[in-house]
Amino acid sequence: MKNKFKYIYAVVALAALAGSCSEDFVSVDPKGSFLSTSYYKDEQQATAALVGVYDPLRKNTGGFENLVAMLNAGSDDFYAGGGGASDGQGIQNFSTHSLTSLIIPGSFWNDHYQGVYRANVLLSKMSGVNMSDALKVRFTGEAKALRALYYFNLVRMFKNIPLILEPLTTSTMLNVEQSAPTAVYAQIEKDLVEAIPALPTSVDAATGSGRLTRGAAQALLGKVYLYDGKNAEAAAILAQVNGTPGQANQYGNKLLAKFSDLWVVANKFNSESLLEVSHTSAGNSDWGFWGSGRDEGNSLNVMVGPRGYSRPANSNAADLPSGWSFSVPTQKLYDAMKTDPRFDATIFDLKALKAAGKADYIPGYQDTGYFLNKFLPRKTDVRTGGGAAELNYKQNSYVIRLADTYLLEAEALGATGARAQALLDAVRARVGLASIPVTLAAIKNERRMELAGEGHRFFDLVRWGDAATALSDRGFNAGTDEIFPIPYVELTGTKLKQNPNYE
Repeated sequence: MKNKFKYIYAVVALAALAGSCSEDFVSVDPKGSFLSTSYYKDEQQATAALVGVYDPLRKNTGGFENLVAMLNAGSDDFYAGGGGASDGQGIQNFSTHSLTSLIIPGSFWNDHYQGVYRANVLLSKMSGVNMSDALKVRFTGEAKALRALYYFNLVRMFKNIPLILEPLTTSTMLNVEQSAPTAVYAQIEKDLVEAIPALPTSVDAATGSGRLTRGAAQALLGKVYLYDGKNAEAAAILAQVNGTPGQANQYGNKLLAKFSDLWVVANKFNSESLLEVSHTSAGNSDWGFWGSGRDEGNSLNVMVGPRGYSRPANSNAADLPSGWSFSVPTQKLYDAMKTDPRFDATIFDLKALKAAGKADYIPGYQDTGYFLNKFLPRKTDVRTGGGAAELNYKQNSYVIRLADTYLLEAEALGATGARAQALLDAVRARVGLASIPVTLAAIKNERRMELAGEGHRFFDLVRWGDAATALSDRGFNAGTDEIFPIPYVELTGTKLKQNPNYE
């Protein structure tokens, strides 16, 4: 019983809140642990708490149970991969759509509610913090926007979730009940609407990279509206983010001229990025705390690398460290992308290199000979300092970027009209593709080509009602597998009820 909702109601301690959400944002020297009742006194303590609210963003590509690897595995474009059918049971079972309440990794629930709890505590304490009113407004906006993002992930993954807006106590934690998804979406939208005017239009690159901006919150709100079926509202807010297609928006964001530059490790917080997760190799992440929330490396990098990679001395093949062969591109994705200009930046064709005698590797589970190049590590990226080299890759990952919002707006416009056409054309023109008539089918295909391997495909298929058809060969059951089962441990001794058709 005492473990229920452990991340929602746990006592806040400085040690838990001081992990960096961005190597550029803030560095806090923890002096000890403080109870939440006596902690939030001044700007320094509020800043440390805010960093703690940002911290679960690392769930995107940090730790073995990261969102991108998990969501890729459940799509039609990737297999789970890894070392075998039992290598990461949760990711393997999601790939075959055979999850149960005992197999679903609990962190997909817990880590997001940890972020919600931290946001709730900070919001409840903000009025008493000794700091300027302007900073209070900004911190409040950031906390609300982050809470909205965590709830957006939760409602898409689990659908039937508790909506908690105040810190839970030992007397209230077991009485929590699930809310209607409509109520959750309404609160997400309310948080974002209130956060947008409180957020800055830009941040100082040296001190604020990784923090939320007005454009990032608007982009997220537009995406939320689209998932909530509010297409007109989605198109209106996304137009503020996108501006004139192909040109810089009001905040200075613009599509990068070269698609492959999106995946250059040093190209962090570039003009196309609206919200991204910062990873660092300076955190000395080690096996003792990997996946605990204290590790700061990009775990997806080592996960997608080929096993036992080698190359002859005279080979011009990429110099790669060995990895674990997860997120294996399917033959279907290869065939769909092979003539697309984004192919080389997206898929590393090791099958062809091996056939040409230029490289070799040890095939992993579900091997196709193809690997996810967007996150494939290079030897030059390997950490040589403290911690485990495998856990200290520093490539950032995008939560939302401008090409995504272009295509979201085009879809929200009903995939028709001059503006929807211009948005689609801009994404295609960036990679040298000619204009094609805008249709929903064209937008769907463009999202697949543009965003492959970034963790969007599964949610797109579910949102479009295409999952049952696209995943028919993966064991997908319509009416069940659109969402995850709620972890069993969260049900025991509480008022929560399991999702339909799950045990």
